[in-house]
Amino acid sequence: MRIAVTGSIATDHLMTFPGRFADQLLPEELHRVSLSFLVDTLDIRRGGCAPNICFGMGVLGLRPILVGAAGADFTDYRSWLDRHRVDTHSVHISETHHTARFLCTTDEDHNQIASFYTGAMSEAREIELRPVAERIGGLDLVVIAANDPEAMIRHSEECRERGYTFAADPSQQLARMGKHDIRGLVDGAAYLFTNEYEAALIEEKTGWSNEEILDRVGIRVTTLGADGVRIDRRGEETIRVASCEEYRKADPTGVGDAFRAGFLAGLTWDLGLERAAQVGCMLATLVIETVGTQEYALRRDPFLERFAKAYGFEAAEEVGAHLKVA
Repeated sequence: MRIAVTGSIATDHLMTFPGRFADQLLPEELHRVSLSFLVDTLDIRRGGCAPNICFGMGVLGLRPILVGAAGADFTDYRSWLDRHRVDTHSVHISETHHTARFLCTTDEDHNQIASFYTGAMSEAREIELRPVAERIGGLDLVVIAANDPEAMIRHSEECRERGYTFAADPSQQLARMGKHDIRGLVDGAAYLFTNEYEAALIEEKTGWSNEEILDRVGIRVTTLGADGVRIDRRGEETIRVASCEEYRKADPTGVGDAFRAGFLAGLTWDLGLERAAQVGCMLATLVIETVGTQEYALRRDPFLERFAKAYGFEAAEEVGAHLKVA
């Protein structure tokens, strides 16, 4: 499959707070919060939804196409992605802005408070998908991940106009988008990716029920944290996939992106929805055990051993037939 992943390209500044955010919040004073958290660590990592997803797909042996906007400071990041099988030829480089920045603080309960500086990402709205499709000989799927909101809307409109199959993955941009924008992004998507909270937020903001959303999307994929994944389709039985056992919890940043990468790999390998979700859960587990969204390593034998432990030897054999990494 020729999969283009559109979305934010950013540098992550990840900090840890040795306490609980909840202990610092006074219910009667929430209307005027003014807090500063003294953090213990700072890690500066490569990030952004689209590169995170592409990196995971590349690690699994695929060749995804990255579509987004970055600054002139993207050179080293581009080289890193190129080395990990990501096609970066469709990245727009801004002449005036730096690559976007994601600043995130995580407490000891793995709750997060984050801010995002858009930078060059604001120019993603200028990107057309048709030249991307012409360059690589067509598009089988366009993933519309969190990005400049106008870019997300434009990409979904272009997909509908040109007949490109697309997946809607609004993520954190739901907070910025209103009813009509969210409806425009979701309507006609072959896949809708959210976590459980985002799923409820979409229903509240659009005014659509779960059934009405399933009338407008092909497959609704909802990640449930430690409880795994739920996959819903109109008129079909819900598919539930359990999460994998973790060796440790280092940092949850990028876990959702890794799940999407694994899920898309499973679709590319034509393994079916349940198996695709299992691959996604396994890859997500590697990320939560690592600080940084692209710092994990995938080794074939250990990956398949853990996969077999979680989902059975038959499942591992099916995945192993497609996993071409060392």
